[in-house]
Amino acid sequence: MASVDEKGVNDVRTKEEKAIDEWLPITSDRNAKWWYSTMHNVTAMVGAGVLCLPYAISQMGWGPGVTVMLLSWIITFYTIWQMVEMHEMIPGKRFDRYHELGQYAFGEKLGLWIVVPQQIIVEVSTCIIYMVTGGKSLKKFQEILFPNVKPIKLTYFIMIFSTIEFILSLLPNFNSLSSVSSVAAVLSITYSFIAWTASLKEHAIGSTTQLVSYGTRSDKTSDNVFMFLSALGNVAFSYAGHNVVLEIQATIPSTPQNPSKKAMWKGVFTAYVIVAICYLPVAFIGYWVFGNGVDDNILLTLHRPTWLVAAANIFVVVHVIGSYQVYAMPVFDMIETYAVKLMKYKPSFILRLFVRMVFVAFTLFVGMTFPFFGGLMGFFGGFALAPTSYYLPCIIWLILKKPKRFGLSWTINWVCIIVGVLLTLLSPIGGMWSIIKSAKSYHFYQ
Repeated sequence: MASVDEKGVNDVRTKEEKAIDEWLPITSDRNAKWWYSTMHNVTAMVGAGVLCLPYAISQMGWGPGVTVMLLSWIITFYTIWQMVEMHEMIPGKRFDRYHELGQYAFGEKLGLWIVVPQQIIVEVSTCIIYMVTGGKSLKKFQEILFPNVKPIKLTYFIMIFSTIEFILSLLPNFNSLSSVSSVAAVLSITYSFIAWTASLKEHAIGSTTQLVSYGTRSDKTSDNVFMFLSALGNVAFSYAGHNVVLEIQATIPSTPQNPSKKAMWKGVFTAYVIVAICYLPVAFIGYWVFGNGVDDNILLTLHRPTWLVAAANIFVVVHVIGSYQVYAMPVFDMIETYAVKLMKYKPSFILRLFVRMVFVAFTLFVGMTFPFFGGLMGFFGGFALAPTSYYLPCIIWLILKKPKRFGLSWTINWVCIIVGVLLTLLSPIGGMWSIIKSAKSYHFYQ
């Protein structure tokens, strides 16, 4: 006799299928509260991206920079609402993973080919960038507190950071990350606050007044164009929560009376308010204070008060530890699902250990080899994050919801699609230019 699931619908899964779903990271625990969504989404978005926003504004200038920042917040706020709404758009069915929604919209095979490569690129590239971010912040912390110590290679700091990720990667599912995400979310808000208040402090004491320039960063027009394109990717990278939003919603219980979208939307709305509070002051005040002198990580630009800047860098380290795991968990789920469902491996700790150790080791190797913070974000922000955050939800919405042609919903979605496609086509060019430029003076594992 078939059992009944949480929605009161007959559960036709076999005993073996249930056991597998109870083992996999995304579907093993559906007891999350609405604030789990807030914590995970804040942890996913307010990370390395916020630190590069003043630099991105400096590459675009005041007018375009402010416009791109506000437009990106509005568009991605709209598309993440779409994702939450589509999670349970079919009665009795939950799209627990981004690719499952894609398969329903585009077909079983085509949906996989459209969504999975993009989602994997986003999540793997984000984990790599967080490896670099964690290592650079640790290095900055050491340089602030121990300025007279012989310089230590960035490679070693990235390796130190990775040891924590190796351990945390063995946590079984999203809900087991709730404590890590809560600390990470609080610290992300804290170091964002430190970033703009410390910038104001440096301005108040006059250490930047005579040096600030808001003109173009280069005398060459071509360089300024490439930098502008790279900056578009940096901003796109800052809005990456869509890649894990369905997976986060999958952890929330759902009944006909209280569908998961109610709790999820409450959490997402709160998260996006926090994102605005963090992003906009850091971006605009950081650029106003330092102008073109700002680094691609604003915390590297700050010098005083010394203890506060040191604390902010440690907060970044702790935060990206959690962010790394939020982005890694869907990858673990994909690989483990493939291993147990298609390769027919038995769910076990050994399988989980092997999969996750190999993944962390891979991101460590790439992060040590190519630690180009700004360039990596510019390239991957446009190449992968723009599709999954800016316009893929809109395309799926048009296919499944079929809004009236030239109506408000239809028009809004097409505007988002056009903006997102332009980001995808243009910003990787700037990001690649930035990587190539950085690589000219770079020595491997320096």
